[in-house]
Parts: sequence; structure tokens; C-alpha cells
Amino acid sequence: MSQILANTLKMLMGLLLAILGLSVSFTLSAHGVDEATKQFLILNEGISILPFIYIGAKHMVTGYDHLLFLVGVIFFLFRGKDVLLYVSLFTLGHSITLLFGVLNDIEVNPYLIDAIIGFSIVYKGFDNLGGFKRVFGFQPNTKVAVMIFGLFHGFGLATKIQEFKLPQDGLVPNILAFNLGVEIGQFLVLGAVLILMSFWRRHRSYFQFSTATNTLLMSGGLMLVGFQLTGYFTS
Repeated sequence: MSQILANTLKMLMGLLLAILGLSVSFTLSAHGVDEATKQFLILNEGISILPFIYIGAKHMVTGYDHLLFLVGVIFFLFRGKDVLLYVSLFTLGHSITLLFGVLNDIEVNPYLIDAIIGFSIVYKGFDNLGGFKRVFGFQPNTKVAVMIFGLFHGFGLATKIQEFKLPQDGLVPNILAFNLGVEIGQFLVLGAVLILMSFWRRHRSYFQFSTATNTLLMSGGLMLVGFQLTGYFTS
């Protein structure tokens, strides 16, 4: 194994472990919403397009749970059009429920929705390991599953933004700007991940480490489910 490949593998595994590790601390810190952002969301009145784009992008960049799910989704997608299709289905799903949830003031228990989002990571890791065929003897429709879990991820985003009771004045353009920011953040992070994965895929070790990588994904998802359910039953 070349030194370059070894360093790349260390970097990728380190990145995944760092994301998993951050999930522990972020879970305990209101999903990465810092104090300055909280104050802005609470005090803001009227239309604020650029700040909401920034907040949406930042929320997605620090949204470890959404990113872990997407890493699982694209892990075995080798053609650009397939990546575009699946990411578009996820984007469509979470955009629908983000806008629908906020604009119609539909509140979902944040612990339960985040537990479902954690479960989506478990699902994708299990799917990538061929678990459905081995254990249950069938393969769920992966496109439909990504779309459905995208809907749940959108409700998770809606739940976070609803915690701040945004005023009706300027709500629609502000939420549209937030959603645009989410897409920008998703595009930036996913682009970086795809570049790293594209380099790793040139080597056989990509498949040799696929079991370990997807087992890590499942472990991270189970950890998130456990944290959220613990919060639900103790709150």
C-alpha cells in the first residue's frame, strides 16, 4: 500500500470518526445552533435573506446526521447521474417537509424525529452491507427509501427552526432563504466528500474497507438513536 493511499485512508477514516465523535457533542448542544444564531432568530423581524441563507448553510455543514446519511447513500454510487438522482430525491423530500412543517406550524417531538433520522443512518449502513437480502431475503426500493427518509430529515430541520418561534412578517422568504442555504451547505460538504471518495475508489482498499465503514455508519446511527430516545424518556 503506497504512503499516499495509506494517508488518504487515515484521513477518510479520521473524518468519519470525527463526524461520529462530533455527533456526541452536537447532540448535547442543540444541534450546533450557537448562541449568536439563537439570538438572531429570536430577535429578527422582517425579511433577512442573506442571514437565513448563511444560517441554513451552517446548519447543514454542522448537520452531522444529514451528512452521515448522505455518505451512506452515495457510498456505492459510482456514476454522476446516480449521485445526482439520489441526492435530488433527498433534497426534494427534506425541502417539502421543511417548508410544509414551518409554514403550517406542524410541530414534531424533536427527540423522536431525531431518533428517526438516526435510524435512517442505521438503515443505510445496513443496506450497504447487504443486510436486507441476507436477513430478510428482499431488497427495499432504495430510491423510495431515500425520498421517505428525506421527508423525515426535513421535519427535523423544521423542528429546529420552529423552536425559535419566528414572526410571520417575512416568514416565507426567510424560510425559502434558509432552505436555499441548506442546499448550498449540502452541496459544499457533499462535493468535498465526493472528491475524497473518488480518489479512494481508485484503489481496491475501498471495497476492503467498505464493511468497516458501513459498520461505523450503523454504529453512529445507533448511538444517535440511543441519545435521542434517552432524551425523550427522561425529558
